[in-house]
Amino acid sequence: MATVLPGKAAPGMTQRTRRILMKTALFFGLGLGAIFAGAPVLWMLSTSFKSNGEVFQNPPKLITESFSLDAYTAILTNGAQLRFFLNSYIVAIAVTALTLLVGILAAYAFSRFTFPFSRTINAVIVSVQAVPPITLVIPYFGLVVGLGLYNTYPGLILTHMVFTLPYAIIMLTAYFNTLPKELDESVKVDGGNSWTALWRILVPISVPGLIAVGVYTFMISWNEYLFALALTRTDDMRTVPIGIQLLMGQHSYEWNQMMAMSILGSIPVLILFLVFQRRFIGGLTSGAVKA
Repeated sequence: MATVLPGKAAPGMTQRTRRILMKTALFFGLGLGAIFAGAPVLWMLSTSFKSNGEVFQNPPKLITESFSLDAYTAILTNGAQLRFFLNSYIVAIAVTALTLLVGILAAYAFSRFTFPFSRTINAVIVSVQAVPPITLVIPYFGLVVGLGLYNTYPGLILTHMVFTLPYAIIMLTAYFNTLPKELDESVKVDGGNSWTALWRILVPISVPGLIAVGVYTFMISWNEYLFALALTRTDDMRTVPIGIQLLMGQHSYEWNQMMAMSILGSIPVLILFLVFQRRFIGGLTSGAVKA
C-alpha cells in the first residue's frame, strides 16, 4: 500500500486539481468570448423588434415592452429591399460557383504538374491577398467602366472573384497535395486521363475542402460593401450591405429596419455554416495542417 509522506500532497490529487483549474479557465475564457461575440448580435435582434423611437430610450432595455414586427414587415413588403436580397444571392452564388470551378482547375494544375514560372505565379496569387482592397477601388473602377461592365452583374462578379480566387487556389492546392498521386496513376492505368482523375476521383473525395472554400467565398461576396458601392449606380443593382446603408436618411436613421435587414442578411451565411459546420472545419484544418 502506497504511503504519502507528511507535507506532500498525493501526486494524483495535484494532477487532478490542475486539470480542473485548466478546464475552469478554459470554460471561463470561452464564456467571455461568447458574450463578447454574441452581445452585439443579441442587441441587434432586440433593436429590430423595437419602434424607431424606443431605440433611444434611456436607460436602454434589452427586452422591449412594445414587441413589434413592423421593421421586418417594412423590409419584406418593400420591392426595392427585396431586390437587394435578390442581387446579393445572384452575385454571391455566381461568385461561389465560378470561384470553385476556376479554383479546382488551377489547384489541380499547381498540385499535379510542373510548368514554367509556377513559383512566380504562386507568389503573385499570395501577394494579391496582401493588397488592401481600398487601394484597388480606383483602378478597378476605371477598368470596369472601360470594359462596359459598370452597374452590371458581371462587373461585380468578376471583381469579387479577384479577392476570392487566391484563397480558393491556395486552400484547394493544399488539399489536393494531401491526396496521393497514385490515385491519378491508377486512373491512367485504367485508360483514363487527367481530366477523368480530377472530376471522377479527386473532386468527390475533396468535398470537405470544397465546402470550406465555398462557404468562405459565399460569405466574402455576400458581405462585400466597398466594390458593391463603387461599381453600381442604380438601386436595382445594389446588394444587401448597400441596402442597409441606404436606410440612413439625411435627417433620420431607420435603426429598427437597419437591424431587421442585418438579421435577415445574416441568415443565409448562418444557415450555410450550421449545415456544413463539420465539413467546413474539417476542410480548413486538413488544408492547413497537411499542406
